[in-house]
Amino acid sequence: MIILGFESSCDETGVALACTERGLLAHALHSQIAMHGEYGGVVPELASRDHIRRVVPLTRQVLDGAGLSWRDLGAVAYTAGPGLGGALLVGASVAQSVAWAHGLPTLGIHHLEGHLLSPLLAEPQPTFPFLALLVSGGHTQIMKVSGVGEYELLGETLDDAAGEAFDKTAKLMGLPYPGGPALAALAEQGDEHAVQLPRPMLHSHDYDFSFSGLKTAVLTRMRQLTAAAAHERETASHDGIAMVPPSTADTAAAAWTVPLQARADLAAATQAAIVDVLVAKAVRALKDEGLTRLVVAGGVGANKRLRRKLQDALASVHNAEVFFPPLEFCTDNGAMIAFAAALRINAGKAQFNTDHAFTVRPRWPLDQIEASAELF
Repeated sequence: MIILGFESSCDETGVALACTERGLLAHALHSQIAMHGEYGGVVPELASRDHIRRVVPLTRQVLDGAGLSWRDLGAVAYTAGPGLGGALLVGASVAQSVAWAHGLPTLGIHHLEGHLLSPLLAEPQPTFPFLALLVSGGHTQIMKVSGVGEYELLGETLDDAAGEAFDKTAKLMGLPYPGGPALAALAEQGDEHAVQLPRPMLHSHDYDFSFSGLKTAVLTRMRQLTAAAAHERETASHDGIAMVPPSTADTAAAAWTVPLQARADLAAATQAAIVDVLVAKAVRALKDEGLTRLVVAGGVGANKRLRRKLQDALASVHNAEVFFPPLEFCTDNGAMIAFAAALRINAGKAQFNTDHAFTVRPRWPLDQIEASAELF
């Protein structure tokens, strides 16, 4: 069976074709980064409108690229949640409209399930069971994955996700949106040992995370750096002593006054702090659960330091392996949705919708995936 899949949960419009026998057939993606970059973050209404503009041309592109027509399709899948409500509705309504027009069933897919299973798009594929470290802009979780649809939450963030920590601290340093890749690039020029930052919950006896304290520590350091830079300028001009920026917004606006090397050192220290906690928790959970395969999924999974440190840490663990999705499938994409639908069909866990009534769930815990499947 060939499945047409739509992803529109946030700021990427993704369309893909996957086959239950042959895997991924074709995919196309449009990123809204340039548009949202002008505002320093995702604007939900603009995201929804752009999905509307992009989804039909992308659908034509994947069908043409695969040499297929509407008659070749067996089902239509879409991201039903979690995500931005308006953005989710675009993908869901297009999927239901296509399915209704061509007499096809639909299948709502959990966005995080798509990420969890995306490493299976690469070779070699991990086999079940495995431990998953899911690190994205809005989620940081450690899951035990026993099979398709069999997910046990072991730990998660109590406040900011790792991706949010990257983006928010990058903004404090005056870096453009999206902050994670920009911070990682700046960190390559810095010395991570030049600044001491906390590793929140590193030694807690669980698999939970907390990154809000790290963000506060970076804010404090940036305030010190911007105040010192202002003091140097004002001393040189004999105008007096500068005050510490009174707000987060003022600190971010004044970040450009801080010497590049000082910001690079802070970026390197920030990245090291985030990665150290992620690696320590993931490796500990892998050992405690008696598993040998670790899968990393989500946008932060593209971070070079995280990949290197996990590989180094697992090199000393007997028979341990780490798997990453291809870089093009780390961020949101339609391929992971169509592919997850194909895996669910093969596992006999697909609950099809044939009446084309639907809803979306902007908030949808992964541990409620099976109980909620009949809604879609």
